[in-house]
Amino acid sequence: MGTPEFAATVLEHVLGSEDVTVAAVYTQPDRPCGRGKKCLLGPVKKLALERGLPIHQPETFKDPAEVATLAAYKPDVLLVAAYGMILPQTVLDVPTLMPLNVHASLLPSWRGAAPIERSIAAGETLTGVTIMRMALALDAGPMVMQRTLGIGLNDTAGELRAELADLGGRLLTHCLMRLRMGSVPCIEQDPALVTYAKKIDKAEARIDWT
Repeated sequence: MGTPEFAATVLEHVLGSEDVTVAAVYTQPDRPCGRGKKCLLGPVKKLALERGLPIHQPETFKDPAEVATLAAYKPDVLLVAAYGMILPQTVLDVPTLMPLNVHASLLPSWRGAAPIERSIAAGETLTGVTIMRMALALDAGPMVMQRTLGIGLNDTAGELRAELADLGGRLLTHCLMRLRMGSVPCIEQDPALVTYAKKIDKAEARIDWT
């Protein structure tokens, strides 16, 4: 389950694993964008089409029929990366093992929508990815694995996003290997260390030329 380039990179890694079968891909509905308001295919949908994978694009999971369609695949795990939709408990309960999310920060720091941009804006020198077992609350599930990545002096969010997506994809496939062999650790997040990465507001992108 994912939509943008970050998620497509993670999916590439999963598809490259001989021990994993991707039953289906879920991605956001096509949205009109640009001046012509044409519907452009998201990176995950493009990749899924290239690989001949079943694609689903529900507007919401409030419809029990959508949950039933997902459950019919009988997945061992749900893999989520930058999907852009809050998943209800009925969806999180579908996999026989667990739902896993790839989040681009060292949780519990920078839960939420813009962890990469916020870590750079805060002047931090270290970030990373966290694989977590999903819970109903925002990025609050127990942590399964983490890997760190240094933030360079001139790193942009775009450059860092590409590196973190690659790191997240590699870490996720390693996590799945561990899961097949037995179990993975689930470490609860420390609520005292939680910070939130709210969306970037357009006003924050303005440049003061003076």
